[in-house]
Amino acid sequence: MFHPVELLRQPVTFPFSGRTAKNRFLKSAMSERLATFSNFDPCGRGQPTEELVRLYETWAKGDIGIIVTGNIQIKKDHLEATGNTIIDRDLPSVYLREWTEVARAAKSQGSLVIGQLSHPGRQVSINIQPYPEAPSDVEQPSTGGVLFGQPTPLTKDGIKDIVNRFAYAAFVLHRAGFDGVQLHVAHGYLLSQFLTKTTNMRTDEYGGSLVNRAQIILEIIAAIRQAVQSTSFIISVKLNAQDSAPQGFCIEESIMVAKLLEIAGVDFIEVSGGVYEQNIRSSRDKPYTVETREGYFVEYAEILQSHLNLSKVVATGGFQTSQGMADAVSRGAADIIGLARPLTAEPFLVRDILRGEKNKAKGDKFPESPMLRFVASAAQIAEIGNGQDITDFDNAFHVARFIAKMQKEIPAAISEALFS
Repeated sequence: MFHPVELLRQPVTFPFSGRTAKNRFLKSAMSERLATFSNFDPCGRGQPTEELVRLYETWAKGDIGIIVTGNIQIKKDHLEATGNTIIDRDLPSVYLREWTEVARAAKSQGSLVIGQLSHPGRQVSINIQPYPEAPSDVEQPSTGGVLFGQPTPLTKDGIKDIVNRFAYAAFVLHRAGFDGVQLHVAHGYLLSQFLTKTTNMRTDEYGGSLVNRAQIILEIIAAIRQAVQSTSFIISVKLNAQDSAPQGFCIEESIMVAKLLEIAGVDFIEVSGGVYEQNIRSSRDKPYTVETREGYFVEYAEILQSHLNLSKVVATGGFQTSQGMADAVSRGAADIIGLARPLTAEPFLVRDILRGEKNKAKGDKFPESPMLRFVASAAQIAEIGNGQDITDFDNAFHVARFIAKMQKEIPAAISEALFS
């Protein structure tokens, strides 16, 4: 019987690239919003900053096996948020020197570094892009005071351009020294929109059957291999186990897509769930977990794991204790444990767990508001990037001060979404 720490300390070797992560921990992608941004000139966007480098240098010191960056956008005027990093051949620079610095920082203590690539599709604020592109013209519902434009369905040439842009971004990251990429096929962004029947009404070869709806993802994987020309470059996917929305992407479809991804040589699949209009999943909203288990998506990860032979499975979200993490691994639900917000509160949490100095993540004193936790975590990311002390939200005074500041600074509609 393994001690929890011994189990989590084990290295993991990936089946297709042959690369090895030094332990079973993965820092999951979070939007850092630390790149340059200009409202008036899209060419002044997306450049990695010294704050971004400092952020990844800090996480590297935390002894995390795999570090996945926040969502790098492949198109300068289609962003998840202001301050996103961007790799776009239409920009004056691809920022190779800056990306090389990010890779150096993230890899400085032996972590593998993976760049997450994404396109928001219809899920882009109307303030950034009033004319979004998507599989079909299904409009994103307004959420938390954020408005979205009516999307234009992508043409076949438009889809080919998207495929090439993902491949080009992977090529740039490979040149910069990244160990691989992750395709963001979750949370209602473009590739997830293609998979879901409610947002993909196409009647051509990219719509209809699940295989057709997954076609763009398989084409991107093939194009990345062609562009990078390296068998040791990791290709991974963040996949919704289900959308938790009426007629949305479901677990049975997720299993089928996971099998297609394994055939395509995807090294690991990170299991997630939900879509934008649900905001962030509430810790009370876990109908698929049992009382004594941690992890929002562990049961889904376990189901996917049982249908795969080679690709590794990452379970992310809701882990609090080293025992809960080790339980997910020991019973075969996951090969790797993904952590996100716990690492903004405690960047060295993984190191401390592996040293036996801690056995649980720090809590917080927030009221039950998933969006509020999301905003607080983003604030901590900015603090780490700027070399500032990290606000301790396990302190009720700091929480009260933060909530007061947020209510003062943000528009009423968003405030209502955050605090209701």
